[in-house]
Amino acid sequence: MELGDFSISLTVKDITVSRAFYEKLGFEVFDGKAEENWLMLRQGSTKIGLFQGMFDKNVLTFNPKDVRAIQKHLKSEDVTLIREADPGTEGAASITLLDPDGNPILFDQF
Repeated sequence: MELGDFSISLTVKDITVSRAFYEKLGFEVFDGKAEENWLMLRQGSTKIGLFQGMFDKNVLTFNPKDVRAIQKHLKSEDVTLIREADPGTEGAASITLLDPDGNPILFDQF
């Protein structure tokens, strides 16, 4: 099962302050809009999403090529999903689950 590219989506208090901090660590913005309160930053192969006012917790994020195949596999393993993709559709979709400690994991196919 290929999980896809990985990033961590951080919930931040002030996107401008957080952006400046991560840029000091060598990260560069490659996607997003600060005026919409989200930015994606990259440093080498490491990706961080900064999200102000969108999530309650930090989120582990995977971007698979086929989220529905991952959903099917997870359900066959009796993993509880808190948001599912419609298996009868194609294209962009996402699923969400929680790890045993309540950390959200998002599989987002776009």
